[in-house]
Amino acid sequence: MDAPLDRETPPLPVTDFVVESQPVRWREVLAVIVLVVLSDLAIYRGQGYAGYAVLFALAPLCLAWGTGSGRKAIGWSFAALLLLLAGRLVWCGSVLAVVCGFFCVVALAMCLTGRVPQILSMIAYSGQSFTAGAVGLNAYGAAAHRHLQPLKTSTWIAVVMPAGALMLFGTVFLMANPDLVAWVSQEWQAWFDRMSEWLIHFSILEIPFWIAAAWISVGLLRPLSGSGEARRRGNSTVNTESQSAALFAAFRNTLLTVIVLFVVYLGFEFQTLWFRTFPKGFHYSGYAHEGAAWLTVALAMATLTLSLIFRGQVLLDRRLSRLKQLAWVWSVLNLLLAVAVYNRLWIYVGFNGLTRMRMVAFFGTTAVVIGFLLAVYKIARHRDFVWLLRSDLWALALTIIAYALTPIDLIVMRYNTQRILAGDPAPSVQITVHPIDAEGLRELLPLLNCENELIRDGIRALYARQWMHHVTGPANREITNWEDASQLQFAERWLVTDLKSTSDQWALLNTDSKVREQAWERFREYAYQWY
Repeated sequence: MDAPLDRETPPLPVTDFVVESQPVRWREVLAVIVLVVLSDLAIYRGQGYAGYAVLFALAPLCLAWGTGSGRKAIGWSFAALLLLLAGRLVWCGSVLAVVCGFFCVVALAMCLTGRVPQILSMIAYSGQSFTAGAVGLNAYGAAAHRHLQPLKTSTWIAVVMPAGALMLFGTVFLMANPDLVAWVSQEWQAWFDRMSEWLIHFSILEIPFWIAAAWISVGLLRPLSGSGEARRRGNSTVNTESQSAALFAAFRNTLLTVIVLFVVYLGFEFQTLWFRTFPKGFHYSGYAHEGAAWLTVALAMATLTLSLIFRGQVLLDRRLSRLKQLAWVWSVLNLLLAVAVYNRLWIYVGFNGLTRMRMVAFFGTTAVVIGFLLAVYKIARHRDFVWLLRSDLWALALTIIAYALTPIDLIVMRYNTQRILAGDPAPSVQITVHPIDAEGLRELLPLLNCENELIRDGIRALYARQWMHHVTGPANREITNWEDASQLQFAERWLVTDLKSTSDQWALLNTDSKVREQAWERFREYAYQWY
């Protein structure tokens, strides 16, 4: 049994919140200690994304152990996301993936403490953790004061005597075995060396960091609870008493108007931009870049319009079914508009290849489409505006997490490489004007044998540059301590292996910097014609 350290922890009022009356348990204290250690290793002593990966992989176990109850079914979905983010951070990390990881940690903590992890609620939950941490640490101190009283003499002797006998006889038995003595001496020296190394890197600033980590961890495990929370839950449906909406005719005429407008515009869109070969000088940026952005804005406006129409008295009007029929027609037209947006984006990709920002555009458009579908669902199920706002925020958050988990540069450069090898050199411009991570660089390997001499020499110059960058970097060093391990990126290590295996093709460019830079500049000038 996990016995509480104290019998009762009286609640303390803090503005509109109260501290939940829950006993201090040993497993909660141990969970906080482990979270502090993980935070120290990942953030303070860590030097790279792999350190954060360890934190995100183990934090769900600590939080679950420390709380012991709550919305576990939903919470484990966030635990699964944290494991995926941990894998991504070890393979090829990013700042966005780290931010998403902390986001999922807060969401998981809310689930495990019995709260609904809505986006705005998560912001408040993160903020309250500072106050809740102070109150929780005070509860820990009170529990320790009551239960860690000086031991009685008889109890002290009962503990010291067996320990002394264990050490005495253990030493005798140890000295009777020379091999065991050698092994213990070796292990003791290794432990002493590790502790010495740890103390060398220890800073007095690490103590405040431990306190801050413990403070926030306690705040996540022992949150404050607002008195109005129960009233805010479950308010996702509306009243069903029939009424007559004063603006019904205005809303009906608005829907009829936008339906006609969308039909006319979509006819123009499909006639001018679908199934045609674009002439030289076609304004790709204006149509496919800026134009797609404006159409995405139109989708977002349609979402807002439907949300504002189907609310309040309109949902109680006897003629609601007629309005819904018009909404369904407009919804189909909006989905066709979404298809037009994707087509415009793909036109731009067809012009000169994929980029990170074009992938962002695909993800962003998808998020807007999901938001529109949620608005349609809101109408069909009579959900209120608060439900839609919460759902849209979650759609946006999950889209960002999905983007963080997606190997963007791998997809981008694999596509561009395939286009170049198929005889279309236009995507080569994306190699010269955008940064490329280790995943993307590995996808350029086939271009070392490209038939186009300018592209082939440019890629070889790029690899010679990358070798100069990685030969002294963490990807080419042996892992001997935690600082090195926390910088582990498998994608970078595989890139170094690939560079070594292909060094015969670019080694000359590595030794002659003048030849290398000339090859790279010729490649840039050649590719810039498709910028």
